[in-house]
Amino acid sequence: MKFKSMLRKVGPGFVTGAADDDPSGIATYSQTGAQFGYGQLWVALFSFPFMAVVQEMCGRIGLVARAGLSATIRKHYSRRVLAIAILLLVAANVLNIGADLGAMAEAATLVFGFPAAVWLVAFTALTLALEIFVSYKRYGKILKYLTLSLFAYVATAFVVRQDWGAVAWSTFVPSFAWSRGYVMNIVAILGTTISPYLFFWQASEEVEEEIAAHRTHISKRSLTDMRLDTVAGMFFSNLIMFFIILTVASTLHANGITSVETAAQAAEALRPFAGDLAFLLFALGIIGTGLLAVPILAGSASYAIAEAFGWHGGLSRVFHDAKGFYGVIIAATLVGLGLTFLGIPPFKLLYQTAVVNGLAAPPLLVLILLVANNKNIMGEHTNGWASNVAGWTIALVMAAAGIALIAWT
Repeated sequence: MKFKSMLRKVGPGFVTGAADDDPSGIATYSQTGAQFGYGQLWVALFSFPFMAVVQEMCGRIGLVARAGLSATIRKHYSRRVLAIAILLLVAANVLNIGADLGAMAEAATLVFGFPAAVWLVAFTALTLALEIFVSYKRYGKILKYLTLSLFAYVATAFVVRQDWGAVAWSTFVPSFAWSRGYVMNIVAILGTTISPYLFFWQASEEVEEEIAAHRTHISKRSLTDMRLDTVAGMFFSNLIMFFIILTVASTLHANGITSVETAAQAAEALRPFAGDLAFLLFALGIIGTGLLAVPILAGSASYAIAEAFGWHGGLSRVFHDAKGFYGVIIAATLVGLGLTFLGIPPFKLLYQTAVVNGLAAPPLLVLILLVANNKNIMGEHTNGWASNVAGWTIALVMAAAGIALIAWT
């Protein structure tokens, strides 16, 4: 099958999965490998089915309700519930945007030179220009091409020598340590993989895809395509997580480096142990994933707010027809940019963003489960028992981990 033909089959599910491995996620996975070595590789395998189930629910809600999560909640639930959901989403997203822009700027400085402030402004301007001035059809293609940047982390893992026996053991035999650091890292990993912004983005993008294809009703083909696309995207996301942890574990951790301050520092630290090629691939991956994730973070917040207020919105509309929608994208991106100038230690912002996502996700997961089981909304397309078991399980696991972490602080 030709490459372009394969790329045409890539939909919102795969793009969403790829965007999940943003610079904040890369920093979290890097810290995981540095601190615990191969010890938490099992989390990549553990999180995949839950992530796939959650995102399938979000995609199915978008297709069936023909509306994003925020619009669906607004129509069928109280405004207070909607306000809490949006507050959790926007707070986490703005932090994430700031963390990602900072990591991208540092990586670009390492590779190309020039001060980080120059790159911060350049990346902010580029992401805003793409979202505001490029048509949805063309912009969707750009996002698909940017997913390819993640293959840099697969390549990097094979540049480095690995103990594949130890890798297999740590992947399939979970280990657990009852300590604040270990639990905090689990919350961070789950928060950066099962993230609130992914829920809202995919539901809204499924609607955009239906509009772009001029489909007026849901079909079995649409549901099947969405599920295959989503499973593929979530598998890809967790595969990249696995290889980032693997690379850092076999280089930094193996040489006694157990802490990294930023994703860019992780890239720089690879150089003496894995060579210039590994450093370059890792650093360029940070920039590519940031260009993919920052617009999605801003866009998901904008979809949520625009739908809540009943504004005309969507990337398929031009700026003149959706000023409120694009205004939120601009505001969220600029506030995120502003956070990078507050002097917050870069890694603290990156890692805490993942933790915030981990704490915000459980209540939103409960809301998604309620919507996906509501026959007034979903009709014959409500959750099956497997989706409910997996959905409630991960909501409880993330809530329990979050409560344990709070109890330790």
